[in-house]
Amino acid sequence: MYSQLDYAPHEKGVGLIVVILVLSFMMSIGLVLITTTSTGPEVAGNIRNQQQAFNAAEAGFDITWLTIDGYFTEGGWTSFDTHYLQEPSGIDLPLQQNYFRRKTNEELLDLIGDFEAGTPSYSNILFYKQMFIPTSGGGLDPWVTYTAFLIDDEAAAGAPDAGDALLICIGAVKVGSSVTTARLEIKLAIELPGT
Repeated sequence: MYSQLDYAPHEKGVGLIVVILVLSFMMSIGLVLITTTSTGPEVAGNIRNQQQAFNAAEAGFDITWLTIDGYFTEGGWTSFDTHYLQEPSGIDLPLQQNYFRRKTNEELLDLIGDFEAGTPSYSNILFYKQMFIPTSGGGLDPWVTYTAFLIDDEAAAGAPDAGDALLICIGAVKVGSSVTTARLEIKLAIELPGT
């Protein structure tokens, strides 16, 4: 009574299961594509902010270097001796909680000043949340800044040498409530005549 094209009674619904499996697979591929394409611009924005923060740190270094060079050239400074950041206590001592390398950039900025207000808490900070990018309105962009200060690299051990210092520059880019930062640490040394 059955033709050869008829299905056996236990094979009914196999086609429906195959269709459901194929649709499930296609839907999961679609979700992966949507997730990938929606996170792409976010990742690109994060990379752009990180690059801007690094550029701000580099600009901070350039400006700070010119400023320090001017202090030495004009005779205002003869060494780095009284210009190191030594507060808060332990900022230059590796075994202390406040050591600058134990802190993230954001923690360090908050430790040495009020980042939201843009005011430093200590006098030996060369620049704190310094704006430098001109805007079309004639002011400076408050969202891209740098902070710079000197650390005594021999504070923890070794013979004191006021002829060198670590220059720390932190670039910061604020977008909404998010702050992206980058840090440069550059060793500076006084070039003595005849060397």
